[in-house]
Amino acid sequence: MNSQPAAASGDIQQSSVGDISVVSVAGTVDMITAPKLEAAIKSAAAAAPAAVVVDFTAVEFLASAGMGVLVSAHGDLAPAVKLVVVADGPATSRPLKLVGIADVVELHATLDEALAALQS
Repeated sequence: MNSQPAAASGDIQQSSVGDISVVSVAGTVDMITAPKLEAAIKSAAAAAPAAVVVDFTAVEFLASAGMGVLVSAHGDLAPAVKLVVVADGPATSRPLKLVGIADVVELHATLDEALAALQS
């Protein structure tokens, strides 16, 4: 089974680890898929978790529209719900650092690292 078309369209999955909501994204996050990401973050936050982790591990391209969603979500959720992003590599963590979003939203290289930091 080929999962390429789903990944290309910004496939988004939600899960929970204790009182932490995880939004896992794959493929491309751009102006077409950013609204899906925004809706998924709002849905994850609706359960009033301690934190929402946005996992960009499987993201191949992160456009400014996706970064805008993160900034907006951070503004909407803080201080009641912490927003954390998992991103590593040139496609995700580099642009987040270059535009200064990593200064506003906590950034981790792996999901395990993010969960460990939140649970400590």
